[in-house]
Amino acid sequence: MRRFADLAEFAAAKGEHLGYSPWREVTQRQIDLFAEATDDHQWIHVDPEQAAAGPYGATIAHGYLTLSLVSAFMPEIFRIDGLKMGVNVGLNKVRFPAPVKVGSRVRGGAELVDLKNSPAGKLSTVRVTVEVEGEKRPACVAETLSLYIT
Repeated sequence: MRRFADLAEFAAAKGEHLGYSPWREVTQRQIDLFAEATDDHQWIHVDPEQAAAGPYGATIAHGYLTLSLVSAFMPEIFRIDGLKMGVNVGLNKVRFPAPVKVGSRVRGGAELVDLKNSPAGKLSTVRVTVEVEGEKRPACVAETLSLYIT
């Protein structure tokens, strides 16, 4: 994990890759729980038998499940000391170039795109790329917006 002493040090990393989270496996239980939480029970996610005969040969994680992992990856990738709080304020752009098959291992990598003043604090744009171990294309690329308050 990369650690920054304060927002000034974080700002100096603009344009830099900040590092990677640890790898984590995406399980069928996780996919099923996400389906329950979102009421999205499409067979490609929750029916291993039918999905085995489908286009991916296995169930796949929901795109939004993959995106939701970004919030877990970011604190594993970097930390900024001296903050009162950091708040997720949204996304600029999200893409899902490739699926995440059940049992795959994924990790997030982050790049600081921008950090600018905001009336409430500093607004960061961090591009997070969710990689699938052994795959060429990422599963998700998202520009996250976070407000940091000191």
